[in-house]
Amino acid sequence: MTASVAAFGLLGSLVTACGSSGGDGTTLRLVAPEYGTSPATGSKAYWDRLTTAFTAAHPGKKVEVTLYPWAEVDREVTRMVREGDAPDVALLGAYSDFAAQDRLYPASEVLSIRTEANFLPPLVEAGSVDTVLYGLPFVASSRLLFYNKELFEKAGAKPPKTWSELKRAAEALKTAGVPSPYALPLGPEEAHAEALIWELSNGGGYTDVRGEYTLASDRNTQTFRWIKDNLVGPGLTGPVPPAELNREDAFAAFLRGDVGMVNGYPSLLHEATEKGMKVGTLRMPVSDTLSDEETPPAAGVADWMMAFRHDGNRELVGSFLNFVYQDKNLNEFAERYHLLPATVSATQVSQDAAADPDAEQFLIALRGAQLYPVNEPSWLQVSDTIKRNIGKAVAPSADPGAVLERIAQQAREATESE
Repeated sequence: MTASVAAFGLLGSLVTACGSSGGDGTTLRLVAPEYGTSPATGSKAYWDRLTTAFTAAHPGKKVEVTLYPWAEVDREVTRMVREGDAPDVALLGAYSDFAAQDRLYPASEVLSIRTEANFLPPLVEAGSVDTVLYGLPFVASSRLLFYNKELFEKAGAKPPKTWSELKRAAEALKTAGVPSPYALPLGPEEAHAEALIWELSNGGGYTDVRGEYTLASDRNTQTFRWIKDNLVGPGLTGPVPPAELNREDAFAAFLRGDVGMVNGYPSLLHEATEKGMKVGTLRMPVSDTLSDEETPPAAGVADWMMAFRHDGNRELVGSFLNFVYQDKNLNEFAERYHLLPATVSATQVSQDAAADPDAEQFLIALRGAQLYPVNEPSWLQVSDTIKRNIGKAVAPSADPGAVLERIAQQAREATESE
């Protein structure tokens, strides 16, 4: 997921409609996650406005929107599909398992040529299975290293460009009394993001050029051994064990001024700026073992629209999705949650309007970013395994290589069971 969210309950239908889609071509059912952190910032207001505008432009058509917390939405849609009651459109963090079951329309069957050609290239690649686009990118973000400038000045630390410089900065911050010099959220909320950021910075990652999992590669093992020996062991990651630290808590500590460095995305920068904090951002520092010619990509994340096949629903689904991807509609959502729109034209409109000048650096990073292997059908299961276990690799008594190999074995089993 790309936004900071809180699970404050199922919000139910937003636009009331009689009945369900049932293949009649008049009522569309959309399931989406809740991006807000409270009713005041909830997604209901956005979908209310969008669906009202859509139905006004398409007399006789109706839309039902149901929101679930991020922690539940994947499970709920999977249940609906299993029970033969899939929605017409869903917005989720992964799509390829449904594509592998031949339950989704390819983009070419529901989007206009202009809309399909408008997605940002890195997102098209991640949204495609065998060169066919099934996952329609909606909003995205990239990750940069945030550092508290005031804490750095107080500690006499310098913004790091390499792992060794990051360690020296963390040591200076600890000496200056900063509770968490570097926040390392490897808890189950979003550990797979922090892990990927570190792996990429050492020339590793989740997959190789063929798209096959490399979870226990030598480079990944070196990465977690370095983190364990140089950050966690010396007490530079704060009082909460990394395996128990979730991203939301790490962000909250950063906003309180208790964290010197943390990997974050645009919405965190917006919150920090609103609080008057002086925050610097930079690309993730790289391993000292990389050559000057090796420039690792940033980590990128996207959320995906997908259109489920039902008899008689293709025309309505196509009309709705082409409406959703109009620049004004996409930008309204992206700006509401300080994320990046997934299309070229919406991005340009947003830049021209200077709605969020800080977003440009994240967009630049996104253009060359490495995304999760969401086009691998087993990814949903593998990412859950990573989230629940990767934090164990940096525990005091852990053997990082053994932990990664156990995760890799579970990934192999998940892939073989497809």
